[in-house]
Amino acid sequence: MRDLANNIGAILALSPAVQAATIKGVAVDLLGFESAALIINTGAIVGAGDYTPKLQESDTTVDADFADVAASKLVGALPASLTADGAFKQGYIGFKRYIRVVVTKNAGTSIAAGAVIVKANARSRPVA
Repeated sequence: MRDLANNIGAILALSPAVQAATIKGVAVDLLGFESAALIINTGAIVGAGDYTPKLQESDTTVDADFADVAASKLVGALPASLTADGAFKQGYIGFKRYIRVVVTKNAGTSIAAGAVIVKANARSRPVA
């Protein structure tokens, strides 16, 4: 199939909500896919909020096994600090089975944010 929808998997990585602390997204299983991208969307920032996003990877879903993804395994860069009403993306080209997003609170009150992991280059199509 030539359409995009049947060739990707979209997984909710971070439920859209007002975030007031450092948050870890869910572990997203990349089994059966050759590539992935993180997409973060933001809304309002309150109290000079300063939040930094990053991708982590692991071969298991155990929280302590996750580590920051090396720059050599990323395509593009996320901002050092998220801005209000924005959309940001970063590609993952590593080989670990699981990835997750982490948004670290550095200062301020809160940010409205959510994230999706788009899995692509599926080994089996169409993707359900």
